[in-house]
Amino acid sequence: MSVVKVNAITVAPERADELVARFASRAGAVSGMEGFEAFELLRPNDDRDVFLVYTRWRSEADFQAWVESPAFAHGHRAHTTDGPVSTHAELWSFDVEQAERV
Repeated sequence: MSVVKVNAITVAPERADELVARFASRAGAVSGMEGFEAFELLRPNDDRDVFLVYTRWRSEADFQAWVESPAFAHGHRAHTTDGPVSTHAELWSFDVEQAERV
């Protein structure tokens, strides 16, 4: 079964659009990676300030290959050059035990 990685990113409301723009600027970068299955950027629509970045991978090894890839480093360069948009981030990891799709 697949593995899911959820990056919970705390972002001040005034910087939320900047986070969305950063992800939009690198759209498609992850989809070509071996073992990639899905990506979603989830923006809170209530009073929360935590975005969720959902990715699903065929295996833990495929996810680790993405993290160690030049494409990952390139996609995260704005974090080092322009500073982080977030005030906190936490990576959660799950194994998919059951799934249903339309």
